Amino acid sequence: MLSKPTYEELADQIEVLGEESRKRLVAEQALRRQNAYLSALHETSLGLVNRLDRNELLEAILDRATTMTDTEHGFIYLHEPDEDRMRMELGIGFFTGQIGLRVKPGEGLGGKVWQAGEPLVVERYYSWDGRLPDPDLETLHTVVGIPLKSGEVVHGVIGMAGVDPRKQFEQGDIDILSRFAELAMIALDNASLYEGLRRELAEHRRTEVNLRESEKRYRSLLESSPDPIIVYDMDGQAVYVNPAFEQTLGWQREELIGGNINFVPEENWPETREAIKSMLSGKKIQLFETRRLTRDGQVLDVQISSTLYDDHSGKPAGNIVILRDITARKRAERELLRYHEQLERLVEARTAALERSNRRLAREVEERRRAEEAQRRSKAELAAQSDHLEEVNTALKVLLKQRESDKGELEDNLRSNVRELVAPYLERLKKARLNAEQTSLVHILESNLDNIVSPFISRLCARHFSLTPMEIKVANLIKAGRSSQEIADLLYLAKNTVLFHRYNIRRKLGLLNTKSNLATHLLSFDK
Repeated sequence: MLSKPTYEELADQIEVLGEESRKRLVAEQALRRQNAYLSALHETSLGLVNRLDRNELLEAILDRATTMTDTEHGFIYLHEPDEDRMRMELGIGFFTGQIGLRVKPGEGLGGKVWQAGEPLVVERYYSWDGRLPDPDLETLHTVVGIPLKSGEVVHGVIGMAGVDPRKQFEQGDIDILSRFAELAMIALDNASLYEGLRRELAEHRRTEVNLRESEKRYRSLLESSPDPIIVYDMDGQAVYVNPAFEQTLGWQREELIGGNINFVPEENWPETREAIKSMLSGKKIQLFETRRLTRDGQVLDVQISSTLYDDHSGKPAGNIVILRDITARKRAERELLRYHEQLERLVEARTAALERSNRRLAREVEERRRAEEAQRRSKAELAAQSDHLEEVNTALKVLLKQRESDKGELEDNLRSNVRELVAPYLERLKKARLNAEQTSLVHILESNLDNIVSPFISRLCARHFSLTPMEIKVANLIKAGRSSQEIADLLYLAKNTVLFHRYNIRRKLGLLNTKSNLATHLLSFDK
């Protein structure tokens, strides 16, 4: 028979059963806690990966972490780009007032976790040697810090804390927080990637808007240009012509787009080929003068400027050609050259006559000198020659009057020639279809011709004012009533340069520090 257990043996068995039951209860609690952690971790992963706003994501991360560790106090440090510091981006509970705090590697709990790259638990923070020198942190008890890592690089630290001495962070908490930190880092990377893509998309949209606005501006510029403009592709086919091209050369846009424009006269092809070759080598064509045909066969003198343009990849996509019709200007230049040559011949003829008169006067002066010498040699001979010298003086006066008469006749002939040979063509030129600049130049030409036959320039030069040629040009335009800006445009000068010449003219004419009107003063030389 089996003997009955004693009371001591029964007590030992009950104690063993109680210990096993307690261990089983602890294991069951740990398992339930582990399951709760895993369930929370799964829910967290689903909730975080879909959050793309960085601030909302940080708040969700910290909220989930405090919930899983059953605490109300937590913080998140993130590394500041290009700086050797971390900044507390978010804090709740005890750490709400610490937001914005910055730490260096090894400084405080966050800095040590950042430096080591490993989790760190401090049981009694208030007595820990590595704590931050902040009296507000003296009430902390247990603190845990987990690195936010991507590979081997620590991008930040997430931390939990307890102010209750009974609150402890176990190894299971650290394991769960470490796994949670990995998920949080993935979510942060996703948010950063999304933010970068959003900025890139916004920049792309801004670029597209700018390109459309730029294209609209350039098209408006081309459409409103008074000069004919053609855009070619690299095969020499027209892809665009502006309204001025249609008006000047007679073709309609629909006739030209997608084809070659045959408007180069046969005799101008050699120079045109050389210009195209130079442009394709990368050089810009500036104000190249040649000729082009209109649709009805009329030949125009033109100035051409051309340059290549590139596509989005930087390769040449074609060239832009700007033409300027200078037919009227060329015709005027040829007429002026003919009139200039005629005037030169007249001046040469009058100059030769004056030279002959001067030589005759020189001989008479020499004779007078000899007579005076003879007078000094002999008083008697002086008396005899006195009457002769008076006759000679009389003759000289007649010659001088004749010379003045010849000069007056020359000026009258010059004025008559200009009036009969130049003025009619100027009137025809003024009635031609000129642009504003050409019309202004014709008026200046007319004014200058009037000055040539008027006493203004000769009197201005004869007064010994030492005016430079440019100052004489400026003075002539001031007398004509032109403003400083108009003079600058006509003489291709800066306005400040014109003002400088005006100052010098007033100084040389003695008008400085006076209220005299310069244009009125210059007009007085015509009287």
